[in-house]
Amino acid sequence: MFFAPFAFLLTLTQFLFYPPSFRFLFLPNLGTTVNALVNYGISFTVTSIFSIALFYVGAFGGADAKALMCLALVTPLPPSLITPVSGFVSFVFPITIFSNGVIIATLSVFYALFRNLMWKFRRQDRLFAGYESESVGRKVLALVCGYKVTVAYLKKSFLYPLEDISIAENSEVKKRLLLFPKDENREQMIERIVTAEKEGKINNEVWATPGLPMLIFITIGFILSLTIGDIVWIAISQVL
Repeated sequence: MFFAPFAFLLTLTQFLFYPPSFRFLFLPNLGTTVNALVNYGISFTVTSIFSIALFYVGAFGGADAKALMCLALVTPLPPSLITPVSGFVSFVFPITIFSNGVIIATLSVFYALFRNLMWKFRRQDRLFAGYESESVGRKVLALVCGYKVTVAYLKKSFLYPLEDISIAENSEVKKRLLLFPKDENREQMIERIVTAEKEGKINNEVWATPGLPMLIFITIGFILSLTIGDIVWIAISQVL
């Protein structure tokens, strides 16, 4: 409520008195200032649509979506006073910030893989026993995004369940792995898991994910965007 209008007023004032030289959409008949404002509007609109879409599919939380939109208000275009090492950023600057943040966030998969390998080594058991009906894709996602914890630890931690259960009328327990666990369902899922564990219908270990706050990675992505540039583009350019 404070950041968005304040960022908008600051950037609007800057564009009115000091229009940026960087423009990804040039409309010669509109003049420099109007060009800057049009680019501002396009950058914010694209970022907002992108952020809201990711929120509704469960890719990240509402706070992350709002943070990205606020960044689009305060830095819609690449800053002209700072040139990143790679010399390239996305025309919609917040998209570069987000993509860099995602790259850094993916490094957490190594931690999840390490924990799962250690679990396999200690237990000498199948990681997905009881999940035979699940697709390979869901199992791979669970393997790189989560790990097994006890139900007691899940209840007292800030972890998100990476699986949910349902009990049929014949008391048969069905377990399913989740692709994108959401905040609003967390408590209900944990309650179902705890109840099933107390009744002896499931074992005492379930799949969970740390649900790392994207805001931290967005912050790192912002710093990398200013200093290095677009990491995805750097990787693509090296391959091509």
